Amino acid sequence: MPESAWKLIFYSVSWSYSTYLLFFCQYPFFHDPPSVFYGWTSGMGVPADIAVAYLIQGSFYGHSIYATMYMDAWRKDSIVMIVHHVITLALITFSYAFRYHSIGILVLFLHDLNDILLEFTKLNVYFKSRGGHYHLVNDMLSTVGFISFGITWFWFRLYWFPLKVLYASIVTSVQSVPSIPFYFFFNSLLFALLLMNIYWFLFIVQTVVKVLTGQMTEVNDVREYEEEQQMSTVQQAGHAGDAGSQILVKRGKCMRNGIIKEKHT
Repeated sequence: MPESAWKLIFYSVSWSYSTYLLFFCQYPFFHDPPSVFYGWTSGMGVPADIAVAYLIQGSFYGHSIYATMYMDAWRKDSIVMIVHHVITLALITFSYAFRYHSIGILVLFLHDLNDILLEFTKLNVYFKSRGGHYHLVNDMLSTVGFISFGITWFWFRLYWFPLKVLYASIVTSVQSVPSIPFYFFFNSLLFALLLMNIYWFLFIVQTVVKVLTGQMTEVNDVREYEEEQQMSTVQQAGHAGDAGSQILVKRGKCMRNGIIKEKHT
């Protein structure tokens, strides 16, 4: 739960800031995507307000790679999540270095809203059963959050992302800058991001199908591992001070670099 609370705060702040840049500043990138390459020159300056967004997002995704590997709960898609964070950090780094920061802000805006709704939904799933009682309000909020999450995922990541970002980076970029550098490299990263968005959308569809067919009666994360209920006692031989001590290790956990990680959301 602390993981989701922290991410909800971060994504809310980061998406609010990118929204401010795109809709309350002089940047026309959302309504006019081809404008991301207007006047582009190698080594051009990066506006300070955009540089701040890059610094914050780059720091977050750098930490996220470490957190997914060593701190967060291990899930079925954790490997894909690590690949996503690496590609995102590469996009942030190289788009800043190549001075493609204008399209970078558009990419961040189109992705952060879904993460807000995801963490909001997860928190309400946790809160609906607390203190030994069932809380209807949190159950309803988790359902509303999941529906909003699925709709905005398709709308922002699978419709607007290709329509605005990929169209601008693949088609109009060469019209504005015929000899634009790193064209195939940068677009390959963006296309890989699209493929991962499609991959995760399949999890959303899977959840909807399970709810509609009665396989699930409430919103849960289909990425989680099924846990075995049996417990095994492992005798740990060691120093004299703790010889004979026992460690209860629940089957269904995943050992990652010496850390036992829960296989659930």
